[in-house]
Amino acid sequence: IEDCLHIEFEYKKSKYHLKDVLVGKIYFLLVQIKLKHMELEIRRRETTGSGSNQYNETQTMAKYEVMDGAPVKGECIPIRLFLSAYDLTPTYKNVNNKFSVKYFLNLVLVDEEDRRYFKQQEIHLFRTEL
Repeated sequence: IEDCLHIEFEYKKSKYHLKDVLVGKIYFLLVQIKLKHMELEIRRRETTGSGSNQYNETQTMAKYEVMDGAPVKGECIPIRLFLSAYDLTPTYKNVNNKFSVKYFLNLVLVDEEDRRYFKQQEIHLFRTEL
């Protein structure tokens, strides 16, 4: 895939308030695959337990179609996603070494043969007041 598709997903920051707006851009540097559409997902991964008793559950919190149709080399697609529209919680890391909640931005590209390509980056969510 490295010889067929190069994309850069750039966004302003990695920490967002729960009522914030995610703003970014997707750059297509090399496109030799016939893409059908592209989606941006917010995924929550909850981890409970520790060691061999660790359990992970991943849930798609938001799915947003960013592009419909084939991009060309050099194309730039702007992203603006309002987080307040979704039921999100803050990020938690190792609460008593037993519980974590992490959020990921998952960029999903689908080609004409319905093969899916992913690019995933972690984001941190916070709130200032209860």
